[in-house]
Amino acid sequence: MAGSGSGPPGEAPGFVPQKEIAYNKLLPYGDRLEAEASRLLAQIKGNLGRAVQLQELWPGGLFWTRKLSTYIRLYGRKFSKEDHVLFIKLLYELVTIPKLEISMMQGFARLLINLLKKKELLSRDDLELPWRPLYEMLERILYSKTEHLGLNWFPNTAYNFLFRFCFSSVESVLKTLVKSCRPYFPENASMEMLDEWRPLMCPFDVTMQKAITYFELFLPTSLPPELHHKGFKLWFDEFIGLWFSVQNLPQWEGHLVNLFARLATDNIGYIDWDPYVPKIFTRILRSLNLPVGSGQVLVPRFLTNAYDIGHAVMWITAMMGGPSKLVQKHLSGLFNSIASFYHPSNNGRWLNKLMKLLQRLPSSVVRRLHRERYKKKTWLTPVPDSHKLTDQDVTDFVECIIQPVLLAMFSKTGSLEAAQALQNLALMRPELVIPPVLEKTYPALETLTEPHQLTATLSCVIGVSRSLVSGGKWFPEGPTHMLPLLMRALPGVDPNDFSKCMITFQFIATFSTLVPLVDCSSVLQERDDLTEVRIITVSDFPGPCFFCFYLTCTFDSNILQNNDEDTICCTHASTLFICAVLQCIVALEKVFNFAVSNIFETRVAGRMVADMCRAAVKCCPEESLKLFVPHCCSVITHLTINDDVLHDEELDKELLWNLQLLSEITRVDGKKLLPYREQLVKILQRTLHLTCKQGYILSCNLLHHLLRSTTLIYPTEYCSVPGGFDKPLSEYFPIKDWGKPGDLWNLNIQWHVPSSKEITFAYYLLDSFLQPELTKLEHYANGKQEMSRDDVQQCLTIVHNCLIGSGNILPPLKGERIAHLVPSLVSLEETKLYTGVNYDNTLFVSIPTVDYILDNSEDDTKSLFLIIKIIGDLLQFQGSHKHEFDSRWKSFNLVKKSMENRLRGKKQHIRALLIDRVMLQHELRTLTVEGCEYKNIHQDMIRDLLCLSTSSYGQVRNKAQQAFFTALGTYNFCCRDIIPLVLEFLRPDRHDVTQQQFKGALYCLLGNHSGVCLANLHDWDCIVQTWPSIVSSGLSKAMSLEKPSIVRLFDDLAEKIHRQYETIGLDFSVPEKCVEIAILMQKAENPSASGMMLSSEEIQLGIQRQKEKNAEALQNYENLINMLLNCVNQRNLPWKFEHIGIGFLSLLLRDDRVLPVHAIRFFVQCLNHDAIVVRKMAISAVAGILKQLKRTHKKVSICPYEVSGVPKSSSIQAGDRPDNQWLHFDSESLPKTKQAWASCCFVEKTHWGYYTWPQNMVVYASAEQQPKLGRRREELLEAEQIIYDHFSDPKFVEQLIKFLSLEDRKGKDKFNPRRFCLFKGIFRNFDDAFLPVLKPHLEHLVADSHESTQRCVAEIIAGLIRGSKHWTFEKVEKLWKLLCPLLRTALSNITVETYNDWGTCIATSCESRDPRKLHWLFELLLESPLSGEGGSFVDACRLYVLQGGLAQQEWRVPELLHKLLKYLEPKLTQVYKNVRERIGSVLTYIFMIDVSLPNTAPTKSPHVHEFTTRILEKLKPLMEVDEEIQNHVMEENGVGEQDERTQGIKLLKTILKWLMASAGRSFSTAVTEQLQLLPLFFKIAPVENDNSYDELKRDAKMCLSLMSQGLLYPQQVPLVLQVLKQTARSSSWHAKYTILTYLQTMVFYNLFIFLNNEEAVNDIRWLVIKLLEDEQLEVREMAATTLSGLLQCNFLTMDSPVQTHFEQLCKTRLPKKRKRDLGTVVDTIPSADLVKRHAGVLGLSACILSSPYDVPTWMPQLLMDLSAHLNDPQPIEMTVKKTLSNFRRTHHDNWQEHKQQFTDDQLLVLTDLLVSPCYYA
Repeated sequence: MAGSGSGPPGEAPGFVPQKEIAYNKLLPYGDRLEAEASRLLAQIKGNLGRAVQLQELWPGGLFWTRKLSTYIRLYGRKFSKEDHVLFIKLLYELVTIPKLEISMMQGFARLLINLLKKKELLSRDDLELPWRPLYEMLERILYSKTEHLGLNWFPNTAYNFLFRFCFSSVESVLKTLVKSCRPYFPENASMEMLDEWRPLMCPFDVTMQKAITYFELFLPTSLPPELHHKGFKLWFDEFIGLWFSVQNLPQWEGHLVNLFARLATDNIGYIDWDPYVPKIFTRILRSLNLPVGSGQVLVPRFLTNAYDIGHAVMWITAMMGGPSKLVQKHLSGLFNSIASFYHPSNNGRWLNKLMKLLQRLPSSVVRRLHRERYKKKTWLTPVPDSHKLTDQDVTDFVECIIQPVLLAMFSKTGSLEAAQALQNLALMRPELVIPPVLEKTYPALETLTEPHQLTATLSCVIGVSRSLVSGGKWFPEGPTHMLPLLMRALPGVDPNDFSKCMITFQFIATFSTLVPLVDCSSVLQERDDLTEVRIITVSDFPGPCFFCFYLTCTFDSNILQNNDEDTICCTHASTLFICAVLQCIVALEKVFNFAVSNIFETRVAGRMVADMCRAAVKCCPEESLKLFVPHCCSVITHLTINDDVLHDEELDKELLWNLQLLSEITRVDGKKLLPYREQLVKILQRTLHLTCKQGYILSCNLLHHLLRSTTLIYPTEYCSVPGGFDKPLSEYFPIKDWGKPGDLWNLNIQWHVPSSKEITFAYYLLDSFLQPELTKLEHYANGKQEMSRDDVQQCLTIVHNCLIGSGNILPPLKGERIAHLVPSLVSLEETKLYTGVNYDNTLFVSIPTVDYILDNSEDDTKSLFLIIKIIGDLLQFQGSHKHEFDSRWKSFNLVKKSMENRLRGKKQHIRALLIDRVMLQHELRTLTVEGCEYKNIHQDMIRDLLCLSTSSYGQVRNKAQQAFFTALGTYNFCCRDIIPLVLEFLRPDRHDVTQQQFKGALYCLLGNHSGVCLANLHDWDCIVQTWPSIVSSGLSKAMSLEKPSIVRLFDDLAEKIHRQYETIGLDFSVPEKCVEIAILMQKAENPSASGMMLSSEEIQLGIQRQKEKNAEALQNYENLINMLLNCVNQRNLPWKFEHIGIGFLSLLLRDDRVLPVHAIRFFVQCLNHDAIVVRKMAISAVAGILKQLKRTHKKVSICPYEVSGVPKSSSIQAGDRPDNQWLHFDSESLPKTKQAWASCCFVEKTHWGYYTWPQNMVVYASAEQQPKLGRRREELLEAEQIIYDHFSDPKFVEQLIKFLSLEDRKGKDKFNPRRFCLFKGIFRNFDDAFLPVLKPHLEHLVADSHESTQRCVAEIIAGLIRGSKHWTFEKVEKLWKLLCPLLRTALSNITVETYNDWGTCIATSCESRDPRKLHWLFELLLESPLSGEGGSFVDACRLYVLQGGLAQQEWRVPELLHKLLKYLEPKLTQVYKNVRERIGSVLTYIFMIDVSLPNTAPTKSPHVHEFTTRILEKLKPLMEVDEEIQNHVMEENGVGEQDERTQGIKLLKTILKWLMASAGRSFSTAVTEQLQLLPLFFKIAPVENDNSYDELKRDAKMCLSLMSQGLLYPQQVPLVLQVLKQTARSSSWHAKYTILTYLQTMVFYNLFIFLNNEEAVNDIRWLVIKLLEDEQLEVREMAATTLSGLLQCNFLTMDSPVQTHFEQLCKTRLPKKRKRDLGTVVDTIPSADLVKRHAGVLGLSACILSSPYDVPTWMPQLLMDLSAHLNDPQPIEMTVKKTLSNFRRTHHDNWQEHKQQFTDDQLLVLTDLLVSPCYYA
């Protein structure tokens, strides 16, 4: 956006600007901008400082911060370093004000992000920002404790009417803010952060995710090398160790990767990544989730929690280079292993990731090269020379990635990613990239049958176009390709294939922009210093011929048909014309003749041809105007000589066509039009008042274009070199300029600035054509003159065209400013920007009165449409429209991206683009309207729009509303002026409002999706008016709930208010720190704002005003609540409005004020309302109110080391240590007496102490220091008494329980956290006061086994247990005496519908509670979970509930876990499937605590390896048997002892369930022990895919699939291989077959870890080749498939020893067929020789199938070898046939290319083999 600060002389200000926008200096009025900028900056500094000192955040503070962002948009960072730092400090202080409203915070945050964006401008010495305020802000907003209770509303998308932007979520803004501030955190920040967040790192808890997210966001990584010991060295080893030891992709793993990627990028060369590279690449490969092997099951969590590709790419790029080249080796390995996935025939959900990888990697490498070679040195740490990328590194990189990119060109997802990748690769190594692309392009241009190929290759050539035409030292022959490409692309102009046509246009346009099309053939005589290449180019260059040929092509093709797509084509065709800046009279004449010798219809063909002519005129205005204007004028004059024509309804085609042509060709440089002004005015006089609508509209266009051409400022040429191509060839040789970047400081833009003659002509046109029309309209409105509708429309059309033609010379509207909308102590004035035009203030346009037309002919909608347009343009239009500007800006960015040179950077754009950018800068200035001047004329217009928005016709309303919303968004604070007028229509006491007006008014309140929503302005004054009006409009006569449109409107309104509302502030104070910085800012010089210093009286006044404001806000808040309550209680109010009103009331709960008493009473009564919607709102609201009434509990600091009596250790160790032993549940020392309870130190948060202790450990103080319990009614507050009275009333409670135990939606209901919060609040605030009333209900509910009653009692019990957190021991003990029998009953009555709810109930009760407080509960749950009473289902449910409770306690209950395991172990042979599954899941949780994370002490909880050892002992009988294991256990628990083997099978089933459950959940898999189970699983798993198999086999298969995907640590590789080799020797062929499938997945998912271990690779090779010779056919075939897969992912290489080995095997002699007696049985066992020979053939087949998409050099020979075996006995013949048919299938697409690899003889043999023989031969 901003140019560099260097540049041409002329710096006026007395300071060095940080970085300004370079383009400003190139504007025609650039010299005036210095003074303007410094004036504006002084204003901003003064007023912003003033606003802050006067404590006025709104409107003053926001208004001037918005001015600052506009300033940055217009001038870049054009202020001194001192100011820059002060702005940042001030905004930092503002953003972190604790009570700030969210939308205001976002406004400040966006500006602060913008100020910090270019971090090279400020070094760490210039600026230091503290990190803690940001952390506190994130904690307060993202982890809000009150948001879920509805006490704090954060908007999903905030819209702020002072900043006029729609913001995305708060979260992303906050995170970007932290990222921007991160480089400036103090040097000891890392240590402080580690101390702050390490205690959260408990891997079983959600806090782990929070800790790692914070680390990723906050840890500074860009410290200079001398501070590294205070930076990453403090945590690097710890975190990388953690990352490597975690296996199952928990959610936080991705955040760690992002952190490492950033660390690597910021510190290239300072960290040695080599030891970690294989592990890193293995994990990146795993996270792509590629499908591997046959019949694979994906672990579901891998799909959701994969790494972010962008960060993985950053990391890889940062590790590249350096002395070892290890990363490049792995990167090549990575692309080799995944290359085949890029082939277009493969598709799947993983494809997007792969494409992203391709697209991002080259761009990331280019970014790094730019940083190392071209970027200016800044304060950021530079890359040391030893680690910079060398040319060899770049070449290696391009070579390893180019193959996949060429495959991806034709991908199913489109070629966009490949084109972007090629663009970046071509910048680095054009000679490696462009030739293969061209090789694919030439044949694609010839093909007729595959248009997809053409579009894909052309878009890729467009990507590399700039590298192609500029040639350069790497690829000098590039330019010679341009012409052949252009000539061959012409047939692509084909209107029948739209996409092809578009891409061809884009292709030709790109090249003609990059290359000046000039005929240089005469240069051969004039110059003799040409190189070979240039001569070829010149002599072959048929420039003009190409162009004429292009024209012929375009004209002759039947492109002139009428359809929509053609209109797009025509714009492209005309763009091409403009691009091809041809000094070529031949072409011009051809166009002229074509245009005048035909007559086109004006809609499609006419538009296209006129566009082409316009382009021709633009290129050479003088010659063309000479041809066109006289011709058109004479034709038009001739055809309109006769006056009858003026009144014809239908006009002559020729007349229309000539008018159209004339109106288009006048869109040229205004100065060139002046000679023809008389002729043109004559034409206008003849044609403006034609009766035919089509005619006068074309004539109006002519007027509009004439005005625009003469009054606007615009560049007149976009040549690729300044000064055009008119110089003689001897001085200037165009070919040198191909693809050359423009020079920013010598652009020499030719501007069109209106001359006085032109302005006079424009005013003459306005006087002649606009003034008479205005007079007519005025008379018509006064009733002095009758006019038909058509006349009115014609009048209005002329007025509208004059307006938008001369928008930028019309002066601003005059009128009185409307004051007092918003009181402010700071000036809120409009900034005037100079845009190169001096207004002539005589001219003024008044609008025709709307009222007259509305009263007299309201159905004349077309006139009304025009009036709406005119009002809209008067309010908005300044010479260009905002939406047009936005789309131009967007397309400019697209073109810039497609042509930029990212390697060099520094604005190396072509000249046309730079000119475009300067023009956009000019437009941006004209469009900067701040709308602070709201005058009475604006007020009248907006009121007119409101009138039209509530008129009778839907379409008129719709258009008027759009204009109305835009106007509201433009003028600040006018909403306050307009709201009362809109609400008038909703008043219930008015009888004259029609339904249309009522609807219109509702739409005005609703607003459009992006603009202001009047109903929900973020301001007390407005909401106090709108919300009560919306509710009471239910009583209006015009309101009818019969009309679905009105009902929908109210629904939308309520929904929008709920979605966008955010808690509005009541306290607007500004901290002292802000004020200090504001004073400094006002004192700063350059430019000085010291004239605005404040006196102490003013400051006192400000403080006074701020106090009043707070009081006023509070008053408004209470008024609003009272008004809403009154509205809702009105009689006859329809139910819908009552609900809307209650919804509004619930939005007004807040965490800094308790709701007024009558509102509390209202909500408590609503708990028993008849409508379920209201009851739901009331439950949430009362839960929130209880939170407001919560009394604070005192906390005290303790030292955990004193409690445990263990001194603090120096190093960090996680897990069970002596100093956190006291937190464990210990049945010996449970607090079972009052004494013990009082002395016990309870810690509620589960994660404290696992990793480390917090710096300041706080726990709740003892009971006597806490608020009093068991208060009498008179001791309560009034608000509490209301709740107390209702809940002590048995009738109220009975009704409430009745309602709560009703069903809401059958089968959909779940445990409701809102209701739980309600009960928790009641028992927390009033302890056991209501238990006597509730007790009978609880007993009654528990006994009833219905789903909804059980759910209700579960919610109450969870609320009771959690609410009793601070009760005294006596109360708690009494509580459990009541609860234990209830829970026992409930658990024995549990059903399918309710077991989930009870699980949630117990889990919720145990969450964040000290286990010692809940010992009653755990004892109850552990009584006998598998008693068998109530059948298997109850057993499974009890285990589920128990698991819910224990899982919440994580690592603090080892004793209970041991107890449970001891209880479960004998019961593992359960027969019932549901119990087995549940036990599997429970075991996962029992062993989850046993993690092998770095520096973690061995756990006190059960250990997996001990358990597995015991299990293996019991499974011995199964291990020793060799034959297949059949599942012949009947599903019933037989009496008597069954044999060991049956017991073993039952046990195995449960163990399988456990392994499957833990595959996705546990952090690390205890591989060593589980490996010993593998041989057993290999035996059981079925070979075929058949779902009818029994559970055991299915589970074994599933389990193997999941285990094979596990991540292996390097030290585990030998163990796994040993098991596989051992199984390969077994006699069961099933086992061998399964080993192979296991191997495929395991190797791919741990690819680089295996590749890093040479011995392992040899072992696997040996294993596969050995199994190729197995006597079982299925095993051999599977081994071949596996071998082919390993070759394909480049795990094994195709080397000569392997080939020789197979060829030897193939030559094995087969025994002669013996003559058998016919009677003997056929010998079925294959002989050993046949097996060997088959193995050889399979080996060759595997090699051939391993490269399905190309033909390597060794392949032809192997195919020949294979064909020799076509007539061998089965199964060899079958294998050969299969291989050949597969070869044919995969190579068929590109056979023409592949044929080149074979000799003629080989081709003959192949053709024989592949063409199937004729049956009849």
